Amino acid sequence: MGRPREISAESRATLLHQGFRPVEIWVPNVHNPLYRAEADRQAGLAALADAEDDVMDWVENIAGDAWERP
Repeated sequence: MGRPREISAESRATLLHQGFRPVEIWVPNVHNPLYRAEADRQAGLAALADAEDDVMDWVENIAGDAWERP
């Protein structure tokens, strides 16, 4: 399809007529040191929380006998 500014006016009109609309999506730059540091920090917190709490105990407590019901 191409980027919205890279397509011809005719192609753009066709896509708009077909119900499409142009959007711009921003995604994290995983090579950015600030992003990587924050990802590492959050991963460390998740690992720590997992080590301190047994998530499966929590799941089993809230699920009750849900797996046994038809």
